[in-house]
Amino acid sequence: MAQSLAAVFSTLGSGRTTSRNIRVTVLVSVVLICGSFAAAAALQMRNDRTHALAQAEYFETRRAGDVAAAAGASLSRIAALGRAFADGRDVGAIAQASGVSNITLFDRTGLALTSLPGMAAIGVSADALRANAPTITAPSTLTFAHGNRIVAVAFDPRALVPVRMLERVALTLPDGTVLIQDVNWGGTGTAVPVARWPLAVQASVDESSALRAWTGSLPLYLFVILGPALVGAGLSVVFVGEFERRARANLAMRSLRATRPVEAKLLVRLAQAELRAVEDARAKSEFIAHMSHELRTPLNAIIGFSEVIECGLYGAVGHAKYIEYAHDINEAGRNLHSKIGDILEFANIEAGRYRMEPTMIDISRIASDCVNESAGRAFSRKIALEVGFTAAVEAFGDPLAVKRIITNLLSNALRYTQEGGKVRLEVHDEEGAVVVNVSDNGTGFTGAEAAAAGAAFRRYDRAGKATGVGIGLTIAMALARRMGGVVRIGGPSGAGTIAELRLLKTG
Repeated sequence: MAQSLAAVFSTLGSGRTTSRNIRVTVLVSVVLICGSFAAAAALQMRNDRTHALAQAEYFETRRAGDVAAAAGASLSRIAALGRAFADGRDVGAIAQASGVSNITLFDRTGLALTSLPGMAAIGVSADALRANAPTITAPSTLTFAHGNRIVAVAFDPRALVPVRMLERVALTLPDGTVLIQDVNWGGTGTAVPVARWPLAVQASVDESSALRAWTGSLPLYLFVILGPALVGAGLSVVFVGEFERRARANLAMRSLRATRPVEAKLLVRLAQAELRAVEDARAKSEFIAHMSHELRTPLNAIIGFSEVIECGLYGAVGHAKYIEYAHDINEAGRNLHSKIGDILEFANIEAGRYRMEPTMIDISRIASDCVNESAGRAFSRKIALEVGFTAAVEAFGDPLAVKRIITNLLSNALRYTQEGGKVRLEVHDEEGAVVVNVSDNGTGFTGAEAAAAGAAFRRYDRAGKATGVGIGLTIAMALARRMGGVVRIGGPSGAGTIAELRLLKTG
């Protein structure tokens, strides 16, 4: 007896050591996972910031190109005035309107020949007079050759570009001299040359505006870091608790086997009974799946022959009651056929016999087909059936399964919406997913009903509403899961229902 007790205590001590090791392992794993998420978030933050600044710099460079084009056009007009003056034309009035303050002609030796009336000669450096190409010197003088003479034009640099285009922009000469700049120019920026002229345009980036969206998304990065940490901590508590519970159960079983053989045998028998229960459930599902032909065949005969009698295919029946009874038989047969079909379909899904071939499909086309098939039922009950999509939207799924899901959701919406109500079907893209929404303004679901939605054979009876066997929504959710999607039910209690099918955009 003493040896048995020693063995039990030794086993319990070993279990406590294992439990401590598991806790330490889980804690270290959570810390490493959180650190990985934090590092990933930091890298993503840096990449997003770099991308935002690069994008802003790209747009500023394009804007600098527009400014350069405007400045080039203005310089071309100023040079044209200088050439006209050199050819002896009167350009005084036009020059003043174009921002030109003076024009001076020089010969090739640098001797000033003439200027605008009443104006002194413009002072130009010898290097500018000897240059073969057009030059611009401070403060703002354009010098270029025209025939055997040199033309120097003094102009107002503010006339080169409209004021509205100068925001955070500077016009610089090849030696780095700033010809004109905006007060908000940051002093840097990619230099965009002005075509055919010795002038460049630099536009600086407004970092505060460029990073405004990035700054606004910082709380999301915190969520990326803290969210997994909190979830990991919660899951760790759950997993460690479950492990310890199972460890205690295993220790108890070992101790019972060591000290109480009778109780140990009872526990073994209980485990065997649980295994048999699982096998029985599987056998039940396979039995229902195999009964599909045996149940549907006589129902098809009942429905078909009752239609023949009701329509008088082989002549008059003879009494109106026969037609009425045949109609009732037909309706009851169709109703029973539909319910049995749902049960057998659910059994096939549970048994893994429902074949699927997921591929890229057009969800909008399938949704349109479902709406067209439900239009007659909606019209007969005076329910407005609206659609909220136009363009094609592709997702990854099985076309028959998707059509079955949307048909079920539309059928439920029409069933629980009063006459004169409204049902709307929408299809739209979200990041990485395609969402199909079916909303109505019917009676809706309570919080408890919405939480239990999708449980097999769970019916939601309403006054004056004919309900099925309670597995239509279960089938829809099971099919969505097998395609990697999900079906959710929500909406405020008493104010309608919103059913959402979410599928992956790619497989």
